Amino acid sequence: MINEINIAGRMVGAGHKPFIIAEMSGNHNQSLERALAIVDAAADAGADAIKLQTYTADTMTLPGAFIIEDENSLWKGRELYDLYKEAYTPWEWHKPIFERAKERGMIAFSSPFDETAVDFLEELGAPVYKIASFENTDHPLLRKVAATDKPVIMSTGAATVQEVAEAVQVLRDAGCQELILLKCTSTYPSTPENTNLLTIPHMRELYDVQVGLSDHTMGVGAAVAAVALGATVIEKHFTLRRADGGVDSAFSLEPEELKMLVVESERAWQALGHVQYGVQKAEEKSRLFKRSVYAAKDIAAGEAFTKDNIRVIRPGLGLAPKHYDELLGKPAATNIKAGTPLTWDMV
Repeated sequence: MINEINIAGRMVGAGHKPFIIAEMSGNHNQSLERALAIVDAAADAGADAIKLQTYTADTMTLPGAFIIEDENSLWKGRELYDLYKEAYTPWEWHKPIFERAKERGMIAFSSPFDETAVDFLEELGAPVYKIASFENTDHPLLRKVAATDKPVIMSTGAATVQEVAEAVQVLRDAGCQELILLKCTSTYPSTPENTNLLTIPHMRELYDVQVGLSDHTMGVGAAVAAVALGATVIEKHFTLRRADGGVDSAFSLEPEELKMLVVESERAWQALGHVQYGVQKAEEKSRLFKRSVYAAKDIAAGEAFTKDNIRVIRPGLGLAPKHYDELLGKPAATNIKAGTPLTWDMV
């Protein structure tokens, strides 16, 4: 039995509706006012949490170290250092963002990208930590996060099964007692074809932890399907409007879509229910509309039942259709008017 996890008072697990994380990333476009508006929009949509990324360009890479040349990348031609300078969330913004989230009844937390970020987030009282896919092999960072004794959510994108197993072991050995893994495809955007949601139940069995989805596909279909496969956490990038631009805007949800995700993922979770056969209480009245055997014409006593004078129709007030062939050729025991449901005392 995989235990549920308490994140700042919100229980996360199979017995609770999905934990929906709105990932702000760099969609604030270097405006604190916009960042706070994103918090408000996420709260209005019903998200459980807003997630930031805590780094600086200098803690991520070096100037001139790398230029993105992938023809299919949203960021082709950009120098990595400059991209992070544009995308990073100023550390002095974290406190007002955390406070606004709390005011709106949401949990605020972040992905730290180096040990100084963990120390900073500890000062802010972060209730949970997120390990990004590209950091899931950074064992020193994993040990630093595990030492906080807070729950950890870790994405598994761009990692081999061995690397994920090593990361899980490092976290556990360093004291992490509460871990959630997220199936993730580290392409931006990703496609339904490379999302491979069937990994979710397999990963849950393999590592004996809760599993969710960090989803970079467009729309909400993949995320809702993930819930049907047992995902307890859904993370999606979020912006006010994709047309506003920003480093991650192209694959981010807008407020109406996030609200749809919140509603539909909860419906998917509710619909899971339990293994059920037989007639449910809610179906009992509907039994009336099943079929049964009726007299299609007036039938005199002693007259044989034939395909011409009896029919299987709705409602289900007569003998069950399974007795139809058995009735054919038998004599009626009494006069029967057309439209009468047949019963055994008429045979």
